[in-house]
Amino acid sequence: MQNVNECEDQNSNPCVGICINTKGSYNCTCPTGSSGDGRKDGGGCVSDTIKREKFPILSVTLGTSFALLFVIVASSWLYLFVKKRKLIKLKQKFFQQNGGFLLMQQIHSNEGGGDTSKIFTAKELKLATNNYDKNLILGRGGFGTVYKGTLPGDRIVAIKKSEKVDPTQVEEFINEVVLLAQINHRNVMKLLGCCLETEVPLLVYEYICNGTLFQHIHSNNGVSSISFHSRLRIAAETASALAYLHSAAAIPIIHRDIKSANILLDKNYTAKVADFGASRLIPLEQTELSTKVLGTRGYLDPEYHYTGQLTDKSDFYSFGALIVELLTAKKPFSSNRPEEQINLAQYFVSLMGENRLLELLDTRVVNEGTQKEITAVAELAKRCLNLTGEERPTMRKVADVLESFRKVDARAWVRQPNSVTFAKLPSEPKDLYLVPLISSTAVDSEQYSSGTEQQFQ
Repeated sequence: MQNVNECEDQNSNPCVGICINTKGSYNCTCPTGSSGDGRKDGGGCVSDTIKREKFPILSVTLGTSFALLFVIVASSWLYLFVKKRKLIKLKQKFFQQNGGFLLMQQIHSNEGGGDTSKIFTAKELKLATNNYDKNLILGRGGFGTVYKGTLPGDRIVAIKKSEKVDPTQVEEFINEVVLLAQINHRNVMKLLGCCLETEVPLLVYEYICNGTLFQHIHSNNGVSSISFHSRLRIAAETASALAYLHSAAAIPIIHRDIKSANILLDKNYTAKVADFGASRLIPLEQTELSTKVLGTRGYLDPEYHYTGQLTDKSDFYSFGALIVELLTAKKPFSSNRPEEQINLAQYFVSLMGENRLLELLDTRVVNEGTQKEITAVAELAKRCLNLTGEERPTMRKVADVLESFRKVDARAWVRQPNSVTFAKLPSEPKDLYLVPLISSTAVDSEQYSSGTEQQFQ
């Protein structure tokens, strides 16, 4: 019987590998490196190399994923690092730009010489105000926004975002910060420190809880919540603070924006002069400065407005307008009033000349004040409102006169309802005496060494 070679005919064998002919049959084997029985129905020949190729794909995929994750994490870390570095550099730039190094020199040079400014970090104040939450805004003004803040230890402060400091006036700004931080007067809002790490400097003040004098005079119901004698006390305290700033401070300070909105009241309704954003220091050898005119309509000194020459007398005029506001409970400026009444101070003076002031006074003033008290205070306001600065009284004398009212026994005043008249004093300032207006019981013997005849100078 003839042997048939099945390997020669692929159709006669199921081999997928190597076919080896045998007598009467054949064998199927796989090449070296392969596995299987070599038959089509037995799984065929599978290369180990092919098997191994499946595993590197998974390995490469996992490796690539981990590498990508590493790149992402590293990039994020690098981004945050660079961002933090930029923020630090920016803070350093602002700190230097706003005079931080100069302030530090001032603080070190003043060590042991009383209270000094504290330099707060931007992070501290951001935390204190809950990232400057709008719900913590205490007020807004022409020189900044004030936030209520809470420092560690639950100390409540007022944090003011001031206007951007003029780079050419950095030294002056720092001098003011240092000086104001050293002011220790019970009727001046205390400056605790500042932060210079932001583009706009932040000032930190003591927190005054009872709002502004303006809010209490001009309440929503149209009736002032402050009695006449409380108004006199607040006026006396404000005058005392201004007298201190003008003459007792290391360098005289002109506030330049005295108004009821800048007089704060604490829990005992004690007056605190605030907002020194427009203030200027007066070098000891000078009596006036040429400055850009700043102020609030109704309180602004006309002489300063027209000449640009700032003196302490400019604060006197503003204080006179404040007294008028206290006497009348009307806003110093309102375009809603008749033309002749738009500027309250000018209208006040004109009515005094016509002996018609009674019709302008607040009801509580008329009902609670005495004729002599009201007359004296009105005349005092008129003198402060003199259009010529040199003819205005000194703030020290104004403070002494107002303080004298607080020491008067109420029984010493004779109440004359509905008969308030306003005595006119001599026109020359050097001849101004208080004898016709204030009785001897109104004088504090410790403050007035020459008795009742105290002269304005």
